[in-house]
Parts: sequence; structure tokens; C-alpha cells
Amino acid sequence: MERLFITGIGTDVGKTFVSAILTEALQADYWKPVQAGLTPTTDAATVRSLVQNPVSRFWPERHRLQLPASPHAAAAAEGLTLRPEDFQLPATDNHLLVEGAGGLLVPLARDFLLADLAQQFALDVVVVSRNYLGSINHTLLTLEALQARGLRVRGLVFNGEPTPATEDFIQQHTGVPLMPRILPEPEVTPAVVSRYAAEFRAWFGL
Repeated sequence: MERLFITGIGTDVGKTFVSAILTEALQADYWKPVQAGLTPTTDAATVRSLVQNPVSRFWPERHRLQLPASPHAAAAAEGLTLRPEDFQLPATDNHLLVEGAGGLLVPLARDFLLADLAQQFALDVVVVSRNYLGSINHTLLTLEALQARGLRVRGLVFNGEPTPATEDFIQQHTGVPLMPRILPEPEVTPAVVSRYAAEFRAWFGL
């Protein structure tokens, strides 16, 4: 049974899009532990709108915070302190996708990072990378942080226009498994998600 934590090398790299694809590919359950910012929509609502299979269950967020900011700041604005004991994995016998918020070392509280949450649940990690100036550094730092914490990288997803020089360097330097690539799409629809999901199902041997 796959238990996957989806993280990005930063914000706006396509993590929620990839989460929808993986949820559809595995017909997995989906859980976003912390949502910071509730308008115009939430990540869970976005994923739910893109997934068509009848099996996936969408578990409610443990914390829904109004402020679109780092979770520790959004929680503080509501007088809350997020703690490790607040969180328990959904009790499911299905595959499970857990979507983080932003990058791996985003703080949930002063001494509590998203990486700590992935460690707490011993989840394998899928890293989403998008090419931009500095993305090699951000990708390598993310992968090194995962290695230092003993977290297994299930796969790396490159999202966006192909940049062979960058992608080849990252893959050769790290040796992490590459998942199917995501190309720029004029619109993200359930049909687009379904098309990519077929590629990911094949990658998983399903």
C-alpha cells in the first residue's frame, strides 16, 4: 500500500496538480493536513474537482486556517499552536496521498516542520520540481534534507517545459527515481489529470 507525502521545491511548482494525478492514478485517498488560506478555494477542493474515480476518499483537513501564509503564521493569527500530537493519519486501508504546504521545511510551529510530519508518519516522499533560476539548488537541497532525515524519495516529478541540462544534472547527481514528466497545459481539467494518471499507473506497475 502506498503512503506518499507530496512536497514541492517551493510554492507554485505544481504540487496540487501532481497530487490530483497521483490520487487518480492510484485511486488513493487524499489528505491535506493543514490548509492555510481558504479563498478562492482549497487544495483539497481542487483535487476533488479533478479526480473522477469512485474509490478515492477525501479526508478533512486537521486545520483550516484563514490566512494565506506559512502555516505557523496562519495558526498564530488565530491564536493556535500546531503540535505533532494534533495529527493522526486517516484510518484507511487504501493508498493514501498526503499533500504538504509549500516546501519541505515550511514551519507548522516554532519547532515543528512539515518534514517532521512526514517523519512522524514514516511516509515515502514525492518531490515536485519546476525549472526556474535557482531550481537546481532548491531541488538538491530538498533531496539532501530528505536523505538526512532518512526519508525515502519515492520519485521526482519534473513539471513544466523540459530543460534537459538541468534535469539531467539533478538526476545524475542524486540518482533518485524519475516519475513521468508533466508538460505545460493550457488548462488543468479532469481529462488532463486522467491522461497523466494512466502514465503514472504504468510507472507504478498497475
